[in-house]
Amino acid sequence: MRNRAATRVAPEERKAPKYCRPQLRVDEFKTRPSATRLQPLASRMNLKITTWNINSVRLRINLVAKFIKIASPDVICLQETKCPDSKFPLKRFARLGYPHVALNGQKGYHGVAILSRFPLDSVDARAYCGKSDSRHLAVKIGERAGLPAQLTVHNFYVPAGGDEPDPAINEKFAHKLAFLDEMRVAPEMRLSSVARAILVGDLNVAPLEHDVWSHKQMLKVVSHTPIECEKLTAVQKAGGWFDVPRAFVPEPAKLYTWWSYRARDWQAADRGRRLDHIWVSPAMADRVVGMTITKQARGWAQPSDHVPVTAVLEL
Repeated sequence: MRNRAATRVAPEERKAPKYCRPQLRVDEFKTRPSATRLQPLASRMNLKITTWNINSVRLRINLVAKFIKIASPDVICLQETKCPDSKFPLKRFARLGYPHVALNGQKGYHGVAILSRFPLDSVDARAYCGKSDSRHLAVKIGERAGLPAQLTVHNFYVPAGGDEPDPAINEKFAHKLAFLDEMRVAPEMRLSSVARAILVGDLNVAPLEHDVWSHKQMLKVVSHTPIECEKLTAVQKAGGWFDVPRAFVPEPAKLYTWWSYRARDWQAADRGRRLDHIWVSPAMADRVVGMTITKQARGWAQPSDHVPVTAVLEL
């Protein structure tokens, strides 16, 4: 028998109308003391966080469970949950050890979620480009989890941008560019020297030459066009964000997190792209102690076309 304390957070009154909480939901499940064996983060020292575009959480929840058994992250940030908050599989995730959940979902499209083993101090979301299309969540983890200093986690699902890389004829591509521009100037993306923050998600841009299988052939393909790469790089530079995976696997090594469903043999072709990212604030850069890309997940039954990316931070 479990008790659920669910709070729907009402829109916050702010001068900037774009900063709101669309369809935002926080759920916390209380478990019996015998089932709760976690220690406060302050005594654990390390925080393991995973980002994964799951491409339908209800369809692939067994894959998430399989990954949890392998990696056991403390925080999981999902994108493309494709699930209204009322239908999110909260009970299953509580049984898997994640009783603290922040949701920003909708039916059929997009959607982001943050699952945590530890209590969340607060939750918020920004409606980028004035659209309530469930593409961002931010949570703070701190006092309730036993941390001496609060940590902010941002989870993003940047628009894919359609097929034609011309904003004049492709509204989806124009939306993507506007979204990246707004990320660059958003106050919460421009960090102070002491800010403790992590930004993760499917940013839908492979910004570096070796983040794609063929730089030359991908220059006119959405996700690696020069304008997209420039805009995502500008977001990173504006906040001084530190690119965790590339700190562990520097160029010119190839590094991918996505392989198309269209390939008959994705592994043999290996025509990947690095669309999924983990960035940390400058103050956290020297706290990163590990990084893993779980490539084998692309070969699981009924897989997502993205794979989990995980970082370990010493807190």
